[in-house]
Amino acid sequence: MQRKYLVVTGGVLSGLGKGIAMASIGNLLSSQYKVVPIKCDGYLNVDPGTMNPIEHGEVFVLDDGAEVDMDFGHYERFLGITCKYDWNLTMGKVFSEIREKERRGDYLGKTVQMVPHVSNFIRNHFLKVGEESDAEIVLIEIGGTVGDMENDLYVDAVRSLMQTVGKENILFVHLTYVPIPSGVDEQKSKPTQQSVGFLRQKGIEPDIIIARCSEMLTENVKQKISAFCNLSVEEIFTAIDVDDVYKIPLVFEKQGLSQLLARKLNFSILPDLGRWEELIKKRENYEKEITIAIAGKYTSLEDSYASIIEALNHCSSNFSTKINVRWIDTENKDFDLSGIDGVIVPGGFGSRGIEGKIDVIKYCRENNLPFLGICYGLQMAVIEFARNVCGLSSTNTTEVDENCANPVVNILDEQKGISNLGGTMRLGAYPAIIREGTKVEKLYDSQEVSERHRHRYEVNPQYHNILQDSGLILSGVSPNGKLVEFIELPNHNYFVATQGHPELKSTLLKPAPLFLGLVESAIRKKFE
Repeated sequence: MQRKYLVVTGGVLSGLGKGIAMASIGNLLSSQYKVVPIKCDGYLNVDPGTMNPIEHGEVFVLDDGAEVDMDFGHYERFLGITCKYDWNLTMGKVFSEIREKERRGDYLGKTVQMVPHVSNFIRNHFLKVGEESDAEIVLIEIGGTVGDMENDLYVDAVRSLMQTVGKENILFVHLTYVPIPSGVDEQKSKPTQQSVGFLRQKGIEPDIIIARCSEMLTENVKQKISAFCNLSVEEIFTAIDVDDVYKIPLVFEKQGLSQLLARKLNFSILPDLGRWEELIKKRENYEKEITIAIAGKYTSLEDSYASIIEALNHCSSNFSTKINVRWIDTENKDFDLSGIDGVIVPGGFGSRGIEGKIDVIKYCRENNLPFLGICYGLQMAVIEFARNVCGLSSTNTTEVDENCANPVVNILDEQKGISNLGGTMRLGAYPAIIREGTKVEKLYDSQEVSERHRHRYEVNPQYHNILQDSGLILSGVSPNGKLVEFIELPNHNYFVATQGHPELKSTLLKPAPLFLGLVESAIRKKFE
């Protein structure tokens, strides 16, 4: 069939959930078609890799090593695909490439302008991604809100895209907000009308409006939006607030979204949501309840650990168990693990909060409390073991103490002297060889595993032998045997850590194995 494009814009305010909305639409389409998502961000950073997670939220890492917006986590989890670097655009990336083209003389001496040169570059990028990925449907999310200065070029690019591919092959979905002001108890359509007005000023008429609201839209409000936006009532949908984002494809489908898309774009859609709905019901009708602690330093913004939360949600559905999360700020060493059934020490950087993490890990090791260490969590587990089991004094990571006597965690030799922050890290998917007979092998059911990475420092190979001689199992290493990828302790309920980020590949239909192991051990410890 002719390639189709579906563009999602947003209005009124940011944070309405465009990424979730687009991922949910893609979910309805992905069982039959190859769906490829593109995310457009207005910020001037080339990528979010250097942004503070407390400000921007989690940095999501792809197999190819790209650091991208956390919305790509939604895309992969809802669409069941592996995204690529080219599918993320930032204004920083766009301007960087435009500048390189101009310096090479690609513009043949012309004055390079925002319109048409930059907007045409963006439009052509959309076309290139569709062609190179052989996508049947390309989803394009324009971040922020219509009217934001930094998004104007993206909006102009999709307007131009409509002229290029033909109106019959492109659909515009506008996500907006219908508030219910306190004390008024009435849904208000004016913000939606105003944001559609902004969109029209840019030359785009929405084909579908999805209105975020705490209640289903009333017929009266739908009629108002319909009259102003030149749409039928059937083309206006409610993105109702839900307690579980995985319900949103079901909410949209119940309102008939897939069949409207089919009519508008002239193809057939038969969404396959059976297993998806079954897993959601299993989490709602849970049989057991446990509490998992996340011990980190970015606990003031839960989005900093979004993929970890999602991985736990996936386990919750598969085990029909409610998982309560307790946040432990490791900057405060006066922590309380009473009532905790399992602990996760996630990734991070720098010295802040590391001694608190080490204390938490020591408690888990000594009290047989199920523990999962991720990235920095593995490094802290190795430091704790070296200090308190191997008896090595002045043990640390050189990231924190360059002059420590026993640098059991050290920077990679090949990373020394690199100044470009994005280039200093080991990024993307890397293979590991798993030791036969270990818990890790049992969980993955394989002796070859690939997980995504985002780090600079490694367990120092000079200390591998002493760690193993003292009882630590290096259950997974790089193919050359130099880098530690997984560790575990024998005779413990569950003490496992990985240098990778398994949460990034976890999905509702296929949860991350190490998270399944943690949750299963926590359930077993509490109820058996």
